[in-house]
Amino acid sequence: MNNSLIVDVVTWFVFAYFIVLNGGYLTLNLLSILSLRRSEHRRVLDELPQAYSALEIPISILVPAYNEAETIAASVRSLLQLSYSEFEIVVINDGSRDGTLDALKAEFSLQAFPEALRVQIPTQAVKAVYQSADYPNLRVIDKHNGGKADALNAGVNASRYPLFCGVDADSILQRDSLQRVVRPFLDDSTMVASGGTIRIANGCQVTGGYLTQVGLPSNPWALFQVVEYLRAFLFGRLGWSAISGMLIISGAFGLFRKDVVVMLGGYRPNTIGEDMELVVRMHRVLRARKQPYKIEFVADPVCWTEAPEDRHVLRAQRVRWQRGLSESLTSNWGLMFSRNGGVPGWVAFPFMVLFEWLGPIVELGGYIFMVFAVWFGLVSWDAFALFLFVAIGLGILLSVSGLLLEEMSFHIYPSGRHLLRLGVAVVLENFGYRQLNSWWRLVGLYKWAAQTESTWGTMTRKGSWQNRQ
Repeated sequence: MNNSLIVDVVTWFVFAYFIVLNGGYLTLNLLSILSLRRSEHRRVLDELPQAYSALEIPISILVPAYNEAETIAASVRSLLQLSYSEFEIVVINDGSRDGTLDALKAEFSLQAFPEALRVQIPTQAVKAVYQSADYPNLRVIDKHNGGKADALNAGVNASRYPLFCGVDADSILQRDSLQRVVRPFLDDSTMVASGGTIRIANGCQVTGGYLTQVGLPSNPWALFQVVEYLRAFLFGRLGWSAISGMLIISGAFGLFRKDVVVMLGGYRPNTIGEDMELVVRMHRVLRARKQPYKIEFVADPVCWTEAPEDRHVLRAQRVRWQRGLSESLTSNWGLMFSRNGGVPGWVAFPFMVLFEWLGPIVELGGYIFMVFAVWFGLVSWDAFALFLFVAIGLGILLSVSGLLLEEMSFHIYPSGRHLLRLGVAVVLENFGYRQLNSWWRLVGLYKWAAQTESTWGTMTRKGSWQNRQ
């Protein structure tokens, strides 16, 4: 094979990859639009005053906390104000070293409560159980550090209700979030998990644990993440959910049937991407058992969370996420192309392998190759311009469509100034930010392959969006 033919083959491969990648996401976008239109009548009814039907399933809210002293009190206060008929809150202090437990004791009048927990999933030892004297539905489990998955498993052991909702300790739920995210369980008895939308809280105002004003962050790193989250949740997960192929429910806000999670052995310890791994394992095991089940994404229950505003913290987060993706996929290879795999095994899993897991290699390799090729005259400038249109132009189109979808369906950001800033961010993120993300994902892939040490990690919280009054 001569050099010219090699260049042609690589060029066409790069073109085909970006066309299929962006075409796949555009298809998910169309599926999301159809799904939102189908549910539009229901969202209109949701705007009316709601009353409890006495049919709501009780829910245990699990809040794993590791070094969250800055935001934990506001997060728990937000949860205590949720509008739902019956729920409990179980905070799991996973060996924090920054005074998280002291902050909880001071804020909620915690008292030691001798309680024998039913250990259905093995975890690190529990040191003590605390009950709030002010709020009967609030308990705190203090345990030795074992990672987020281990903390969630301890929460499952301590939970009293048939459904549990994992919520990140730095997150704020909208008051009606539980009512909305539980709806798939009321509609379908085979439902095993559902998830809601995660939005960026930076720039918003939270008072007393309640979101009082929606805003946008002034920090560019956080602003780019607002666009990212719109794209990921509105036409990513909603599109996959429409064809029963959703492989991820965010650990920041997901509702699960406890008996199914216990049957699976709980969250996998020593896994960074414990949320995705559990969902992929659900698909693999339940499909192998030919057990009817459903996993659904609901777009309107909203969880607000703090995004990193520092490049180093953001880089560490994205490296962890890519390692988590690697662990989730490689520990569940049995799902791919399995006899009873359906959409998760035959479409979603291979798509995730090609475009999310191995994507950074091809994407960065494609950019480097095309720059090298046009610089040395191996491809024409016309071909290079076409490559930029496919790789960057379609990326902008995807982001714009996500923003339009958000504006037409939810109109969360109220002013024209907000939309203008988001519109600028939609364009700018494609010139450097997305490529930088690909580099960080490649680093995460390398660290997973090299099996370097992995930990839950430290996320620097600023909590500037929280008013403690």
